[in-house]
Amino acid sequence: MVEVDPIFVQAAEHRPKASITTAEGIPLIDLSPINYQDDEEATRLPSPSPVSNIIEEIGRACKEWGFFQVINHKVPLEKRQRIEDAAKKFFGLSLEEKLKVRRDDRNVLGYFEAEHTKNVRDWKEIYDFNVQQPTFIPPSHDHHHDDINIQFHWDNRWPLNPPHFREACEDYAEEVEKLAYKLMELIALSLGLAPNRFRGFFKHNTSNIRLNHYPPCPYPHLALGLGRHKDTGVLTVLNQDDVGGLQVRRKSDGEWITVKPISNSFIINVGDMIQVWSNDAYESVEHRVMVNSERDRFSIPFFLKPALYTDVEPLQELINDKNPPKYKAINWGKFRIARMRSNFTKSSVENLQIYHFKLSQ
Repeated sequence: MVEVDPIFVQAAEHRPKASITTAEGIPLIDLSPINYQDDEEATRLPSPSPVSNIIEEIGRACKEWGFFQVINHKVPLEKRQRIEDAAKKFFGLSLEEKLKVRRDDRNVLGYFEAEHTKNVRDWKEIYDFNVQQPTFIPPSHDHHHDDINIQFHWDNRWPLNPPHFREACEDYAEEVEKLAYKLMELIALSLGLAPNRFRGFFKHNTSNIRLNHYPPCPYPHLALGLGRHKDTGVLTVLNQDDVGGLQVRRKSDGEWITVKPISNSFIINVGDMIQVWSNDAYESVEHRVMVNSERDRFSIPFFLKPALYTDVEPLQELINDKNPPKYKAINWGKFRIARMRSNFTKSSVENLQIYHFKLSQ
């Protein structure tokens, strides 16, 4: 595992210049100057300052990579270790035990095994749970809201084993959600917006956490842990173990770059909804997971997602005559449902993508 030199961490708190470095090209950003209790801090500090440097670094990383890593993020290591341990114990259970909380075409949350995924090349098993329970579905006469309600249930399926599994998951979710919201404030500031500009979209969020297990694959040249894709939500906060395997497609030349694990860091990436809100200033980027022939790999992504009723479109503050809107409004509920349907039914029609909402210029 790549370790962060303590001297680098201490120095990063005091140096006035940008503290951005790279790990296989992916920007690495030290969040130690961030104060989680004061949302307006960054707008009051003189520039340059440690926080204003971080805002600049995040903006550059979002624009040039769509990915970055963070250290000194203030998510307690103990809670991170507890959910990692809980995930390993859960996936170590018998298949019969795990299938007791298996997801289906009605309830999208719970366990499913690799051979039941649409892409048969994916080599993994997962467990999903929503951060907010119950998931809020507003009463409405609008057909698309009724459709969301009828098509799927959004209830967490908690296993009885291992003991304290639910507690470990919920405690971790609370902490990583704080980090996600703080990162959204910094992203907003990097776009020239008020720090709380995005917060209202998550009052009734559909954010979820996924526990991933990638077993050793005897034929790594024939399978991927997870095929190339872009994340549909807003922001992903990934906790990966020291096995690694994540690869990011570099925007500058299309090359696949392996992201080396860094001790107690998180990998952050921009999702499709930020791409739309920012009017393509920040782009959601393709990534994939390579399998390992000898070792199990575990990862835990947190997917920040808005309320089902949210209409996502380029923000008014970012568009003008020189930068007209590039997308028509996307209803997150409709978009999410369309994507989830593809997990359970085969279709000859291409999966819904944000470019289907592109406006002709």
